[in-house]
Amino acid sequence: MPERKERADAVRNREAVLAAADVLFARSDSPRGVSMDEIAAAAGVGKGTLFRRFGDRTGLIQALYEARIQPVFEAVQSGPAPLGPSTPPRERVPALLDAVLRFKLDNRHLALALEDAGSGSPYGAGHYAWWHRTLKEALEQIGPTPAADFTAHALLAATRADLVEHLAGEGHVTPDQVRQDLACYVAQVLGDHGNG
Repeated sequence: MPERKERADAVRNREAVLAAADVLFARSDSPRGVSMDEIAAAAGVGKGTLFRRFGDRTGLIQALYEARIQPVFEAVQSGPAPLGPSTPPRERVPALLDAVLRFKLDNRHLALALEDAGSGSPYGAGHYAWWHRTLKEALEQIGPTPAADFTAHALLAATRADLVEHLAGEGHVTPDQVRQDLACYVAQVLGDHGNG
């Protein structure tokens, strides 16, 4: 059966809701502080439309997060260096982690709200499994890695939204410094990775 094409008004409504949520979330300390009523009013749609389309606030946050991160996913899956699959793995691993970190720095409140939606754990989110698998595969390409699974988890832990918020928000560390610190950490891990 052919895939049913979404109606033009449904596409328009979805885009209006995502744009309204994006603006309201950016103005708020947390996406949790923005009501679904506020989003529906700003988007010019009924609250019922919002709930039918996204289910709940977490579904809306997830949809907005996915819309924002899609270009990064595409760059990792089929783009050029330094993120694309043809990049040598020792160069790709730090680039992948920097891409995750930059995304979370640019979308701190959204990333934090999404990680919180998984009972305080990011590990149940589909995007986390994808990043972990991609990073683990790149680590395995570097050389024999009996702990590639754990190493991928440990490296991704350095990009958790709550840590990013602690450093860049509460700790007042500049985004450039956070990125430099992550790059240093990754270089230290990769210095021994595959050599022992």
